[in-house]
Amino acid sequence: MKRFSFSSARGHWLSRVMVSIAWLVVFGAGPALSAEDDKLDLQVRQLWQLIDYVAVDYAGAVSDGQVTNAGEFKEMMEFTATIRERLDALPARDGREQLAQQSQLLETAVSQQADAAKVAQVAHALANQLLAAYPVPIAPKAVPDIARGSALYQEQCGACHGAAGHGDGPAAAQLDPPPVAFTDATRARARSLYSLFEAISQGVGGTAMPSFASLSAEDRWALSFYVGTLAYPEATRQAGAKLWKQDPALRDRIPDLETLVRKTENELSTDLGASRASAALAYLRATPSALVQESGVALARSRLHQSIAAYQAGNKQEAARLALSSYLDGIEPIEPRLAARDAKVLTRIEGVMGEYRARLDRGATPAEMTEQLAAVEEVLNDASKVLDQGNTGAATTFIASFTILVREGLEALLLVVAIVAFLRKSGRQELMPYVQGGWISALVAGGITWLVARYLIDISGASRELTEGYASLFAAFILLTVGLWMHQKSVAGHWQRYFQNNLSGILRGRSAWLLAGLAFLMVYREVFETILFYAALGSEGNGAAALAGFVAGSAVLALTATAMLKFSARLPIAKFFSVSSIFIAVLAVVLAGKGAAALQEAGILSVQTLPLPRIELVGLYPSVQTLLLQAVVALAAIAGFAYNARSARQHASSTDAVAPR
Repeated sequence: MKRFSFSSARGHWLSRVMVSIAWLVVFGAGPALSAEDDKLDLQVRQLWQLIDYVAVDYAGAVSDGQVTNAGEFKEMMEFTATIRERLDALPARDGREQLAQQSQLLETAVSQQADAAKVAQVAHALANQLLAAYPVPIAPKAVPDIARGSALYQEQCGACHGAAGHGDGPAAAQLDPPPVAFTDATRARARSLYSLFEAISQGVGGTAMPSFASLSAEDRWALSFYVGTLAYPEATRQAGAKLWKQDPALRDRIPDLETLVRKTENELSTDLGASRASAALAYLRATPSALVQESGVALARSRLHQSIAAYQAGNKQEAARLALSSYLDGIEPIEPRLAARDAKVLTRIEGVMGEYRARLDRGATPAEMTEQLAAVEEVLNDASKVLDQGNTGAATTFIASFTILVREGLEALLLVVAIVAFLRKSGRQELMPYVQGGWISALVAGGITWLVARYLIDISGASRELTEGYASLFAAFILLTVGLWMHQKSVAGHWQRYFQNNLSGILRGRSAWLLAGLAFLMVYREVFETILFYAALGSEGNGAAALAGFVAGSAVLALTATAMLKFSARLPIAKFFSVSSIFIAVLAVVLAGKGAAALQEAGILSVQTLPLPRIELVGLYPSVQTLLLQAVVALAAIAGFAYNARSARQHASSTDAVAPR
């Protein structure tokens, strides 16, 4: 291996993958990623590697303002021109103009034979701007296995780079240019783990370094981390271990794997000093598991501080990205645990973090942002106390288990029961298997989705929110349509004749499958999140209490279903349809609010908060966007009901006018 590169932006691609999976499961269509997305990601990664190459290797061409290697300098000039051309070829997007300006600065610095440190600084700034404007996946999905990386190195790399990484392997003498010495401290200071990963993944043109794309991503990350340790002696790693334990500010500066793989020693030296930066990276590259604890609340807090720093520096786009990451990457993964222990604290977190993002959107003053950050910090401290209390007691686990099942299952149950009651009223019991098959298959699909997310890919918070958001909005649209149809029949009269002449045709084929699909959608929407909550409860212990809560919740849902079916059986058919249509319309309004709120948490919709309570059970979220969408759905329902009523009166009047007297 000769030269290398690396950087960040994780929620973007995971969201696309998980939303595609959800649409496949729910609607049976859609590829996981488009060919255009794959092509753009590859273009960005190759461009990033080229920029990083300039940052690292320029020092071999120029020293003290003088060209020391004419061939290398010519290559640097060609590469900076290529970088500018490739940036111009990228699709239009916010930030591309700034990229062009930074690219021009890099090209000018190289042409003027600027100091190597200056060129590296400009190049790294350009690389970071590129990833902010065109995000690609950066961090490993799991903690890399350093032992695995060591074994892979001896097997794949030792022949060229040498057993210890000195660039003196048996095959090195035959290679031109010679292989890189990974123990070279100067080069190591300028190289990030991401740069190593990209070089291993893509190879390095013009050298004997091939692509190792045939290795799994996990193996390539393990190899990258191991190679990244070779320039650091054991004493430096031990100093880093002490520093990591004693310095909370350092843990805030490197909160997660994404930050670790992006940072170079030279970049960190600016803030930490050379010795501290070297020690910190030596320890973390050799012991990436130390970052596992820097997740959840700690990660959320760190991202918020980075966000406000970016905002104060005038980079509003980066501030917004970090604020969203604070919630999706910090809070969302621990949401089930937190909800199981103290749902009120979780609700407060969602509220104050939503207000923080809202202030960013409307361009609040730095003082207002600092004030809101303090409010978020207070709630995050409460969350830390809740999570640090140890496992919950049996009574708390029982209540949490019971509440989770009843809360998540009630909406889906009510709709499924309404459909069943409708079929019974209409005398179409033979269509019951469609509905039963719909909700049963939703349970199975929810379990499969969880298994895929648990064992095959790393599901992000954005993915969950997008899945819930789009599914909720689609369900709201279908429910509004069904509610208006049922209301039309409730005011039209002549039910017996209607059933005899029309219903048997309506409840066949596509319409029967529509009922099955609606039952599937409503249940699938709830089951995945319910599984996540129970997985969190399982990690708390008290399995017997959790099971008892599940059984009690199931009993309540069963009693509710029985009562609804008995009540609906006693209602006259017209009254049944009238009540059901209103219930379904209300449910559509609730789901519209939940869908909009989920898309806000995923960063798709902006947030403009209102001084109102947050009541998730009825879909009340205190923001202009959610309430506006709910108002649109409610007005559509009211207008539809009014139109149905007027049409029925007109029909009755015309019938009376022609009736024989």
